[in-house]
Amino acid sequence: MKILLASRNKGKLEELRRILADHPSIELVGLDDVDPYPEAPETAATFAGNAEAKALDALRYTGLPSIADDSGLAVDALNGMPGVLSARWSGTHGDDTANLELLLNQMGDVPDERRSAAFVCAVAFAQPNVETQIVFGRMPGRVIREPRGANGFGYDPIFVPDGHSETAAELSSEAKDAISHRGEALREFAKLLD
Repeated sequence: MKILLASRNKGKLEELRRILADHPSIELVGLDDVDPYPEAPETAATFAGNAEAKALDALRYTGLPSIADDSGLAVDALNGMPGVLSARWSGTHGDDTANLELLLNQMGDVPDERRSAAFVCAVAFAQPNVETQIVFGRMPGRVIREPRGANGFGYDPIFVPDGHSETAAELSSEAKDAISHRGEALREFAKLLD
């Protein structure tokens, strides 16, 4: 069964391939593996809304069962922001360094005990003639003051998951998959396939 991950993010594609390794009958492809189609901007107010819209677009244009996620960092001291705006927090979509630096600057005066946050993820699965299914994942933790680590992407270098002393960017891929918001949501997705 071929399933399209409606993303060009190679990190997400590799992460999902690792999580679905127990499903050898599934061939996972990304947007770079299919004919290009017009990708609508993420304009929904929720992670679930953005994930569902991306999955339905992918299904509509390719005919392949499609999954899409929307995820981001919800910082308590910033009233849940950057939230659905995480990938474009600095004004430019996908500029991880600028997004991370802006967030650190915004939190400069926030004391350590008020730096709680969580990575949140919604994954939508769209198939022909079936209602779209949406699953969720969450990884609570805190935002530190300086980036650490080179594994991962996005806000991983400034986020320490609860129960850990390493940032998400310092954890091995396997350790991160075991606790991450996307890993949790994708494991729920894998249960749908079972």
